[in-house]
Amino acid sequence: MTVGMWNSNLLPSVVDAIGHTPLVALDRLTAGLDGRIVAKLEMLNPGFSKKDRAALKIIEEAEECGALSPGQTVVELTSGNMGTGLAIVCAVRGYPFVAVMSRGNSPERARMMRALGAEVVLVDQQPTSRIGEVSGPDLELVETETRRIVAERSAFRADQFELIGNKHAHFSGTGAEIWAQTHGAVTAFCDFVGSGGTYAGCAGYFKEQNRNVRCYVVEPEGAATLAGKPVTWPQHPIQGGGYSRTTLPQLRDAPVDGHLTVGPGEAIETAHLLAQREGIFAGYSSGANVCAALNLLRDRERGGVIAVIICDSGLKYLSTDLWP
Repeated sequence: MTVGMWNSNLLPSVVDAIGHTPLVALDRLTAGLDGRIVAKLEMLNPGFSKKDRAALKIIEEAEECGALSPGQTVVELTSGNMGTGLAIVCAVRGYPFVAVMSRGNSPERARMMRALGAEVVLVDQQPTSRIGEVSGPDLELVETETRRIVAERSAFRADQFELIGNKHAHFSGTGAEIWAQTHGAVTAFCDFVGSGGTYAGCAGYFKEQNRNVRCYVVEPEGAATLAGKPVTWPQHPIQGGGYSRTTLPQLRDAPVDGHLTVGPGEAIETAHLLAQREGIFAGYSSGANVCAALNLLRDRERGGVIAVIICDSGLKYLSTDLWP
């Protein structure tokens, strides 16, 4: 059989499998409520998270503008998901990749990145920090080490916090897909913010289609600095966000209709309900997103259609308190 006779859906690489994830209605969780929650299953990307999209877009844009040379080393700090996405893209595109991560993040992520060929540099936490609870000061240590490695190796920094490819990936990809999959029925969107790229991209796309779509930033209780609140719990356990940053470049000019907070206990409980009632095995931030959406549906967004992101797989948290 010749290649031309093969199925037309054959993909040239796993990178081409990134995106176009399913959207499902969480009708079992919303039973008895007025309205619906629709969840984008980003944990079905090859690296089991939404960050695959940003990784691919950042590398593509760097190649197009000449910021990334053939064979050049790529470096980025990560809580694990962006690093996994970059490890996949770099493996296929032929770039050495170095992931720099706090020891406070779950070890499953480091193991997965190493399996994908990445070099993983683990950075010790602050003396007062706990495993599984990465604070803003912990992230500052990771940032310092990342910059050192970039300079030492003349590497390309795939900076998810600064590079606009992160936002572009979710504007033209995630947001556009959700809008098409719901035929424009979305009335609200809420998202737990890490780098801010997913929120900014999706919210920007939704507002461009219909300015009446309301978009809400979700943060952890005790670390809601984007909402202008003081930090009282910097070591919260919801990995991938709530780093106590007062500004995020990805959120510049992003539309924000409101700020919401979710406690770690609520996020964990909702992640468990997602698994037990909807069969969706997801992580902390996915639980936070769905919890925030349920609260909205009971209150100011009653009767609406709220879109959320299932950010990553629960497999990445088996060693944490999320799945004891």
